[in-house]
Amino acid sequence: MRIKFNLITQIFIAFILAIILGIIFKESIAVIAPLGDLFLRLIKFIIAPLILSTLVVGVASSGDPKQLGRIGLKTVVYYLLTTAVAIIIGLAVAFMLSPGKGVDVSLSESAPEKEVQESQSVVDTFLNIIPENPFEALASGNILQIIFFALFIGLAITFVGEKAQPVYRFFDGFAEVMYKITSIIMYVAPIGILGLVAPVIGEYGLSVLLPLLKVILAAVIACILHAAIVYSSAVRIYGKINPVTFFKGISPAALVAFSTASSAGTLPITLKNTQENLGVPKKISSFVLPLGATINMDGTAIYQGVAVVFIAQFYGLDLSFIQLLTVVVTTVLASIGTAGVPGAGLIMLTMVLSSVDMPLEGIALIAGVDRILDMFRTTLNVVGDASATVVISGSEKELPGQRNAETP
Repeated sequence: MRIKFNLITQIFIAFILAIILGIIFKESIAVIAPLGDLFLRLIKFIIAPLILSTLVVGVASSGDPKQLGRIGLKTVVYYLLTTAVAIIIGLAVAFMLSPGKGVDVSLSESAPEKEVQESQSVVDTFLNIIPENPFEALASGNILQIIFFALFIGLAITFVGEKAQPVYRFFDGFAEVMYKITSIIMYVAPIGILGLVAPVIGEYGLSVLLPLLKVILAAVIACILHAAIVYSSAVRIYGKINPVTFFKGISPAALVAFSTASSAGTLPITLKNTQENLGVPKKISSFVLPLGATINMDGTAIYQGVAVVFIAQFYGLDLSFIQLLTVVVTTVLASIGTAGVPGAGLIMLTMVLSSVDMPLEGIALIAGVDRILDMFRTTLNVVGDASATVVISGSEKELPGQRNAETP
């Protein structure tokens, strides 16, 4: 009987194997470090074209208020606002728990970049988002400028209409190609994690793993706070639904999401729960939920916030206000285009780290506990999708109690 392991399981096994090899062979394990360098180069290789293609398609297919109508606009705004709040909560909880403190692996080459970041004003930061030469931004891998370029292309495609469809089809096909390249690169992720983690364990010992317990704790606390504060308030204010009733009604879908760590796989039961348990009309749930699977990444946003703070503290780097603002903006904008990518959390984290010039090597440690984090962030994503159906239905007076109240 052949046993098949999914990618997350393979990464976890590689992470455990890296710990064992690092303990046994110590400094000599550094010979496999090039495997980690290869994986990082492959990740960097796909960032620019992946952002450009997926974000153009994401905006062109769902970002036009004229095409989406009133419900579509409300949905997109709700998803992006909750994602912004989620990343802020993730950053706040991470700073309170300080998961990366206690292990200082400072990088001397990072200091000049940090000083440059701190010397920039808020105005300069926003001006620098606009590329003078978009192709230069692509060549240099300037993440925020690439996002700006992609947003304008996507919006222009929707405004031009039918004549721009060949351009849309090009980027749509290009995005599919990038998805496939990404999935191929993800196949070598376990080898890359082995090459990144084992040398670190060999050089610094098991003490570098202790902060991971705080990483998990910070992510879980942030997810609970986001659900208890943001979603509870939203469904009560806009949907006039008791938060207890809401969470009880969506709990079957939440359990499936937690078990499978798959928003797409949970979609059928989420549709069923929102329609039957919460009274959301099919015309709204069938639109809002699939769109949420594409652009709603509240759980992933929290993951980004916790991971960025952990990696910064792990390497002894101080995050400036400008860098934190950049993390928030990049996470919100990147959520439009990366949700459908295999290994979305890892790819999105790479984009965010690149936008603030932080070492990408830190993703190796995070990847080791990604399966646990993925269960929580997927659950929050699904619950957030469900909350959106209630909020949008409530704003449209489409919930059962509202419909009955309007009946003479």
